[in-house]
Amino acid sequence: MGPIVVENQLDVAAQREGVVSQISVDTGENVNKGQGLAILDDRQLTAERDAAAAKLQSIEANVKNWEAEVRVLKADLDRSEKMWAANLITKEQLDHDRFKVEADTYELERERHNVTNQQEVVHSLELELEKTHITAPFSGVIARRYVRVGQRVSNGDRLFWLTATAPLRVKFTLPERYLGKIARGQTLDVVSPDDPNTRHSARVIQISPVVDPSSGTIEILAEIVGPVGNLRPGMSTQVHVPELK
Repeated sequence: MGPIVVENQLDVAAQREGVVSQISVDTGENVNKGQGLAILDDRQLTAERDAAAAKLQSIEANVKNWEAEVRVLKADLDRSEKMWAANLITKEQLDHDRFKVEADTYELERERHNVTNQQEVVHSLELELEKTHITAPFSGVIARRYVRVGQRVSNGDRLFWLTATAPLRVKFTLPERYLGKIARGQTLDVVSPDDPNTRHSARVIQISPVVDPSSGTIEILAEIVGPVGNLRPGMSTQVHVPELK
């Protein structure tokens, strides 16, 4: 005996706390990878992201102002250096213009760093907004829905149970005497107790390299080949393995 399993089967969980504002799918529906399943209330996060984006625009405008200011001061400094060379101004005036360029250059660099920091703030809020949109990590079927609209969820709470529908595999154990006698690629027969007259072919894709000391068995994984009929993930099946000779 062995259950029908699939590679991808998991509970889709919330990545942040919030109130469920929309549910797009229900139990039994097929979904594609990336398809929206539900949405958490994102109004507060959206407002915070928009405010952060507006502040970023303001800082970027300040950077442009400082860049223009530095260009003006450098032009003034260039003129002062020529006037100093012609003995038209004092050394103190020249130094003053140099210090002014240096000070405003530091201010420009500070604002540029502020732009980078604010960009990270906006990016962080955008990532949090993405977490309010629950999407399917792979294609499959919604096996169970745990939430309803208006429900408050916390980070890590289960929202949906999503299971792939293919490829179907059967996992079972054999006595340790089969170790080295059964090989990958070998074809076996799989039968559902609910439909004993229908046989499905399965190809061995994985063989445990060790023996379970508590049961003296090895674990085998075989993949259903061809039409799956009424086989579904979670069903128990009978696996017919040729006897050793």
